[in-house]
Amino acid sequence: MIELPTDLSADLVPLAWLVGEWEGTGVIDYEADGHRFAGEFSHRIRFAPAPSGALAYTATAQLLDEDGTPLVTETGFWRIARAAAASDAGPGLLPPREAAGIRTADDVEALRTADGGFEIVAAIVHADGLSELYLGQVRGPRIDLATDAVVAPPEGKPYAAATRMYGLVGGHLLWAWDIAALGAGLGSHASARLAKAA
Repeated sequence: MIELPTDLSADLVPLAWLVGEWEGTGVIDYEADGHRFAGEFSHRIRFAPAPSGALAYTATAQLLDEDGTPLVTETGFWRIARAAAASDAGPGLLPPREAAGIRTADDVEALRTADGGFEIVAAIVHADGLSELYLGQVRGPRIDLATDAVVAPPEGKPYAAATRMYGLVGGHLLWAWDIAALGAGLGSHASARLAKAA
């Protein structure tokens, strides 16, 4: 059974089921550049409310091999998509031009799409400098994301696009990550099953 936090801002309620730490294992299976990448890995994800009204996201993964070979360290922010207002800070260190009012459940409900979900934005940065901007939708306990932009450092390995899916099934966080990398087209890359950490 998943307990949902009750002290979140209205903007985070559609994402409330993600909040907390999740850990478990998954599998990699991706073919590119004449090589098949396969193996099992351990994975840990943390979602926590940030002062900005977004969900702060961190994730790490390592191969389940003798050395615990690191695979990814990424961090970012996820939020419900809404137009920036004069009461929002930014860009940069620019303060808001007017005081922020309390956003209500009705304000957030007005953002619901015709098919019953909410548009979301997820910005994810990897430790090697790769940055991904995902756009997608949360519908109940399921999130579907696709990259809108990928920015990679010049010395990085080729990485063109990705999709991610997250779902809450039987109290577990299941996810799948498809990528287009190393010259290969978009294809299944990794998936995992995570449980809420104690």
